[in-house]
Amino acid sequence: MKKFCITFLLSGIIILSAVALSVGGVGGVSRQSAPTRCEYFRIHIRADSNEKEAQAVKLKVRDAVVEYLTPLVAVADSKEQAMSLTKGKLKEIEEVAASVLERNGYFYGATASLKSESFPTRVYGDYTLSAGEYEALIIELGLGRGDNWWCVVYPPLCFSSAGGENVKYKSLIREKIERWKSRMKDR
Repeated sequence: MKKFCITFLLSGIIILSAVALSVGGVGGVSRQSAPTRCEYFRIHIRADSNEKEAQAVKLKVRDAVVEYLTPLVAVADSKEQAMSLTKGKLKEIEEVAASVLERNGYFYGATASLKSESFPTRVYGDYTLSAGEYEALIIELGLGRGDNWWCVVYPPLCFSSAGGENVKYKSLIREKIERWKSRMKDR
């Protein structure tokens, strides 16, 4: 009888482990059920260099770009829509970045483009995004050879607490996040 109980217990543990692995998504997003890599639209801002001043102005550009993008992507209901809205504003995004650079004494300009790029594993609150290729808004400041900052534009995992004091935008983003989470639970 003792052997039967131990065998039964071990079988249960093995079965539960197998179920947990298949639900947890080995090699994908974990911690909570979340969309696949192709459902994320990321942002990547590269500083001109690793000099202290270039890194500091990169963060100022980040704040201005996030403030500009927040109301734009808050109305998006999909990654494709967020990308389309962003693609239509690449020149304006470059102007926002260049304006911040110039106000801070840097005249090397900025370029913005949409591309597929490789990102490392990153944790955003309850979500872990595995390393891999993602569609992204790439903003290069000057030569773009310095350390960078990256986050997620859609769903707006990084924008809910960044960029400005406009509560209306934060509410729109929270609404989008909640709808996105609800859709993911229904899958």
